[in-house]
Amino acid sequence: MLWVAAIALGLVAGFATRGRIDNLARLHFRWPWLVVAVLAIRAAAVLTPLRSVDGVQYLYAAGLATLVGWALWHVKRVAGIWLVAAGSSLNLVVIAANSGRMPVAPELAGSLVQRGHLGQYAVMASDTHLNWLGDWISLRGLVGWGPLDAYSPGDLIVALGIAAVTALAMRIGAEATETPPGIVSDPP
Repeated sequence: MLWVAAIALGLVAGFATRGRIDNLARLHFRWPWLVVAVLAIRAAAVLTPLRSVDGVQYLYAAGLATLVGWALWHVKRVAGIWLVAAGSSLNLVVIAANSGRMPVAPELAGSLVQRGHLGQYAVMASDTHLNWLGDWISLRGLVGWGPLDAYSPGDLIVALGIAAVTALAMRIGAEATETPPGIVSDPP
């Protein structure tokens, strides 16, 4: 779960920069249920029997496009979310170029190799496009808890964005509660 590791990294960075965890409560997203819906669609396309239904990859691609739009809608409102939008856009480009499927390096594809494709994933081959944007990065031993243990450059940028949003949100308002240098807060 790369996203869990990204949140943990953001929390560590937030605390290291004297941020406060209660500042995360001040972070407000518009339509947060939309993100939950897209994550539910992704989970259904990867983890349920729906992954065997041809066409489910297009539902996931539409959800990802919605997530990109949602993140772009928040760019001026949430510091660091532009990284989430950029990484998600890279993933959307490679998925669109491959008929709704993310190419996965054969050595990281596990049982996907026997099928050729499953849900939103396809085994990387000479007939897949933009393979350098596909899932070819292994973080085995670090965050390799996902169904394929393979990540794309877009996934890493999204994770960096999640960490940045978390860390920066922890800093929101922290400056206002600190006493500026050289100013005495309590008279002698």
